[in-house]
Amino acid sequence: MNKDQQNELVEDLSEVLQVRRDKLAKLQEMGRDPFHQSRYDRTSNSMAIKNNFDEMEGKIVKIAGRIMSKRIQGKAGFIDLQDQEGRIQCYVRLDRIGEEEYSIFSTYDIGDIIGLEGEVFKTKKEEISVKANNVVLLTKSLQILPEKYHGLKDQDLRYRQRYVDLIVNPEVKNAFLIRTKALKALRSFLDERGFLEVETPILNTIAGGANARPFITHHNTLDIPMYLRIANELYLKRLIVGGFDKVYEMGRMFRNEGMSVKHNPEYTAMELYQAYADYTDMMDITENLISHMAEVATGSMVVNYQGTEIDFTPPWKRMTMEECVKQYAGVDFSTINTDEEALAIAKEKGIEITPGMRRGEVINAFFEEFGEDKLIQPTFITHHPVEISPLAKRSVDDPRRTDRFEAFANGWELGNAFSELNDPIDQKGRFMDQLRKKELGDDEACDMDEDFINALEVGLPPTGGLGIGIDRTIMLLTNSTTIRDVLLFPTMKPIETNKKSDEE
Repeated sequence: MNKDQQNELVEDLSEVLQVRRDKLAKLQEMGRDPFHQSRYDRTSNSMAIKNNFDEMEGKIVKIAGRIMSKRIQGKAGFIDLQDQEGRIQCYVRLDRIGEEEYSIFSTYDIGDIIGLEGEVFKTKKEEISVKANNVVLLTKSLQILPEKYHGLKDQDLRYRQRYVDLIVNPEVKNAFLIRTKALKALRSFLDERGFLEVETPILNTIAGGANARPFITHHNTLDIPMYLRIANELYLKRLIVGGFDKVYEMGRMFRNEGMSVKHNPEYTAMELYQAYADYTDMMDITENLISHMAEVATGSMVVNYQGTEIDFTPPWKRMTMEECVKQYAGVDFSTINTDEEALAIAKEKGIEITPGMRRGEVINAFFEEFGEDKLIQPTFITHHPVEISPLAKRSVDDPRRTDRFEAFANGWELGNAFSELNDPIDQKGRFMDQLRKKELGDDEACDMDEDFINALEVGLPPTGGLGIGIDRTIMLLTNSTTIRDVLLFPTMKPIETNKKSDEE
């Protein structure tokens, strides 16, 4: 399309939009301003009418929704009305609603929101419909919906205008209905097992609880920097110290990092903590919780993701991180005991070496490079190196490892859990190590949290903790290829910024 054609299209579009505004103005002159309508008493919806036709045939109903198609044939017309539950055909005749009302009805546009009262019946073609006795315009749509057969296909526009996406691509709703079912299942699963849902601060004075780059803001009254939480872990463990035995929180976390099909700057996570439990108890909860979410939300513990069946049925496969590296990278770290040896094999295998890197960090780098994407079926990777696990308890059998696991499926990390470190002296040493990493340029390293150390000194009982990435889990349950498809309003770069960048 050349520039002249584009300009002509814009002019045509402007004319159509003006016609809609002219129609609104005429209605307002007649004292029929649709925006003065405050409410409409509905008695039914499209799905209820279709599912219960035998009972509802011949009865008068009041329904409301958006006009999605319109066919006027002289003194009668058909419209498809769309509400939250679906669509239903409505039949409007001049001799039933009157000449004046029919004349006004004939001017309604696709996208307008109406209320309709009428009789439930079947057409000669056996389509369940509503024969209108009265039609009222509730909202005039001043914009144009995408064309019926092509819909809204531009992905960028779909995310920016999710409200239009939901209107013209009704199947999109299904992913969010599955999400809601899955989250309800999660809550009921934990509630039934005695977990207490709590709320902890989103604005923090310290960026802690995980290795991640935070969003930084400023509190004017206190004149201090503050951070949007990257995790809620440290607050939840304070509650265990305070005497709650089982707590959980599900909510938004914020990380000022890259964006990808699996990453959005704000995302939903669930963390839980249980006193007198360890990481093996967390494994049991993880595989039973996620399989329960899958079954409730989709009807099965086996889901098809992009042509691959993923079976969440417990028990899941379990292997240590070193076993995974040995299987997929061919390197046996049980024979590699020093940082120097680890760095040498990393260099030999082409692993990127960062300042201050040690044996445990090399093991993790090997796992991420060679093992992670091989974990298609649900798998627990256990016993992470202590260097990458600043909040996990050391393993008794090998103090270089921790009693920790990550849950993987489709090559993605879905959950992270461990036996919580409750030794305040060891924890302070781990924080000091994180500060060392920060000095070496690691802007994802944790800050020192003196109050958390104090809480551990008061006494944290043996505790198991678990975090689950909700959005990635929902992606698998809904066969979604990008995290944006399971977020109603994903983070998008403003259009104005895009234009500015283009000009520059």
